[in-house]
Amino acid sequence: MINSHLSRRQMLTSASTGFGMAALAGLMQAETPMVHRAKRFAPKARSVIFCYMSGGVSHIDSFDPKPLLEKYAGKPMPGEVKKTQFNNNGTVQPAHWAYKRHGQCGMPVSDLFPHMATVADELCVIRSMTAKFSEHAQGNFFMHSGFPFVGYPSAGAWASYGLGTESRDLPGYIVLQSGGASVPHGGVGLFSNGYLPAQHQASIIKVDEAEAVKNIRPQEPFAAQRKRLDFIRAMDRRFAASTQHDTHVEAAIANYELAWRMQSAVPELCDLSGESAATQKLYGIDQTGTTTAAYGQQCLLARRLVERGVRFIELSCLPQKIGAGQGPNPWDQHGEIKKGHGNMARQVDQPIAALVKDLKSRGLLDSTLVVWAGEFGRTPFAQGTDGRDHNPYGFTIWMAGGGIKPGHIYGATDDFGYHAIENVCTVYDMWATVLHLMGIDHEQLTYRFSGRDLRLTDVHGNVLRDIIA
Repeated sequence: MINSHLSRRQMLTSASTGFGMAALAGLMQAETPMVHRAKRFAPKARSVIFCYMSGGVSHIDSFDPKPLLEKYAGKPMPGEVKKTQFNNNGTVQPAHWAYKRHGQCGMPVSDLFPHMATVADELCVIRSMTAKFSEHAQGNFFMHSGFPFVGYPSAGAWASYGLGTESRDLPGYIVLQSGGASVPHGGVGLFSNGYLPAQHQASIIKVDEAEAVKNIRPQEPFAAQRKRLDFIRAMDRRFAASTQHDTHVEAAIANYELAWRMQSAVPELCDLSGESAATQKLYGIDQTGTTTAAYGQQCLLARRLVERGVRFIELSCLPQKIGAGQGPNPWDQHGEIKKGHGNMARQVDQPIAALVKDLKSRGLLDSTLVVWAGEFGRTPFAQGTDGRDHNPYGFTIWMAGGGIKPGHIYGATDDFGYHAIENVCTVYDMWATVLHLMGIDHEQLTYRFSGRDLRLTDVHGNVLRDIIA
C-alpha cells in the first residue's frame, strides 16, 4: 500500500507539487496485492454510472414501439404464453403512451420519457436483452453479478478489483440513495464483494441525510484519532505478517485508512452549495420535496463522483405508495401500470437526461459509461385488466457515452414485444461489453475461489462490438 500514515498536510503537499491524485492512485494500485493484474488495453470509459430501474420497466411503453398491439388490443394473446409469475394473464395491452421520433437519429421514444427523448442522439438502445429469471431477487442478483444467488461479487466490485481506483479519498464502488430509497429485492448482498477482498464492496452513501455515511463525523480531535489509527495499523500489520499478508486482512487495514480519509471527502462531496442554480434546476433539485429532486441529487452526485475518480456508481430508485409499485420494486406494476410507471418516470426522467447533458457539457461523457437497465421487462398482454407481469424473454436497456455508438438501436423483439429475435443479448454480453469499454478482457478478469477461476461473466459472454463506436 501507499504510505497510509501520511498526514493530510503531507497528502495535500504531495498533490500540489505534481504528485497528483492519478499518480497516488497509480502507486496504490501498483503496490496493493488486492487489485487484479489482468492484461489491460486502452479504455474508452474510466467510470460507469449504473441507473438501476428496480422492478422492471415496460419496454413496450418506453423504447420498443409495437403497432401490432393496437390491432390485437383486448384480444387473447396469439401463440404460446409462457408461465408468468402470477398467471393472471389478460388480453393484449397496447402501449399507454404514444411514440414520437426524436433527435437527428429519429429514435422512437414514448411520451413516458419526454426528457430522455431529448438525449436520444446520445443513447444506444438495446431492444433484445434477455435474462434467465423472472423473479425479482434472483433477477436482481443475476443482473448485478451474473449469478442468481447471494455470495457473488457485484459488477461494481469486479470493476474496482480489475482497475483499482483513481480516488484516494473515496471507495472505487459507491451506491447512492436518497428520499428513503430501499435496496432492491435481494438486499445489500446485491452490492457485495462476494469472495473478492473486502475493499471492493460497495459503500452506500445516503445523499440527503445529515450523516451520509454512518459515523462519518469524527468523535474525537484529529490528532488523537490519527494517533489511535496509527496504533491500530501497527498492530494490524503485525497480524497481517503472521497470516502471510492474507488479502482479507490487508483489505480490512486499507478500509480503516479509507474510512479516515472519507471523513472529509464525503461531507465535501455531498455539499451541493457550490453547484450553480442553473445546474440544480437542470437536475430538478429545485423541485423541493419531490421524488424528482431526491433522484436528481443522486444524479448530480454521480457526476461529482466521476469527477473525483470513482470507478463504479449505482443509483437507487425511490419506492412508491402501496398499490402502484412499492418497496424494493418501484417499477413493478402488476396493476395500474399507467399510474405507477407515470409516477416513476416523473422521478427519474429529468434527472437522468440532465446527467447525460451535464456529463457531455463538461467533456466527461466520452469517458463515462451510463447504463440504464432493470432486471427484466414486462409482458405485452395484461395482468388482470391494467397491469403487466414480468417478461425476461425480451426487453430493453440502453447505454450512453464511454465509447458506445450514439443514436443507435440494436436488436429487436418480435411484433408483440414478447421475445428477442434479432441480435439476442444476455446479461453476460452486457457486462463483457462494459468491461471491454473499461479496458479489460472479461475472460481474463478472474479470481480463484474454491478451486476455480471465477469471473463476472461465468463461462459466457461476448463483447457487443456492433454497438461500440
